[in-house]
Amino acid sequence: MIKEEIKKVVRERYARIVKQDSSCCGTIESSCGNSNSTQEISKEIGYSEEELKAVPEESNLGLGCGNPVALASLREGETVLDLGSGAGFDCFLAANKVGKNGKVIGVDMTPEMVEKARENARKGNYENVEFRLGEIENLPVADNSVDIVISNCVIVLSPDKKRVFSETFRVLKPGGRLMFSDIVLLRQLPDFLKNSIEAYIGCVSGAMTKHEYMREIEAAGLHNIKTLDETSFPIEHITSNQTISSIIDKFKLPPEKVKEIASSALSIKVYATKPL
Repeated sequence: MIKEEIKKVVRERYARIVKQDSSCCGTIESSCGNSNSTQEISKEIGYSEEELKAVPEESNLGLGCGNPVALASLREGETVLDLGSGAGFDCFLAANKVGKNGKVIGVDMTPEMVEKARENARKGNYENVEFRLGEIENLPVADNSVDIVISNCVIVLSPDKKRVFSETFRVLKPGGRLMFSDIVLLRQLPDFLKNSIEAYIGCVSGAMTKHEYMREIEAAGLHNIKTLDETSFPIEHITSNQTISSIIDKFKLPPEKVKEIASSALSIKVYATKPL
């Protein structure tokens, strides 16, 4: 698959999500999920009732695979960058933690998402949050300018993850940190899935192995790399998802093959720091 083709298809899919208020790459709803409500999806992947009530309702599209803000240990006055910020859900949670003296920057490559996020920021009166149109492989953010970079099930969709990790290193202040929730693999997928654009959008074929993911973060120059949490996906979450079920039908996958593929995917939370 060509990188620009992947970006084009992903951008189009997420533009439709904004218009339809439906999920795409949420772990529960799309790549590994069922048709639960957005609120239920968010609770299943780690968001509390209090957090869900604390931000504009329309900012939560049920697109994540974890709660990076919960483990980020954000402090008053810090600058936070969210890669693939969508409608602003994690940005608004982060903004509540860093306070008026802090700042949150959300970057997303889908114009419709950025427009929606800005609208939510206006409705919620979030003066310390800014949304920028851009790609996470080429961040519109200054060098050494942010304390922490967060991301929620977005890097898996990038066709150039090495560049994302390199850009993360560039924008972090010395001593800054990252907290990513993402999808990785325990083993390589069959070739027919690797080359499937449907599987890519479903957050499956775009995933690196866990070992490769950690190695590339280290290669970017980051230190103290840790997996803080990892979760496998129940098989019923896989088979009840529309995107994945269409792939199963397309390739006529037997149940044992579906189980094998499902057992290959993990949701992880990764922490790392930029050296002083």
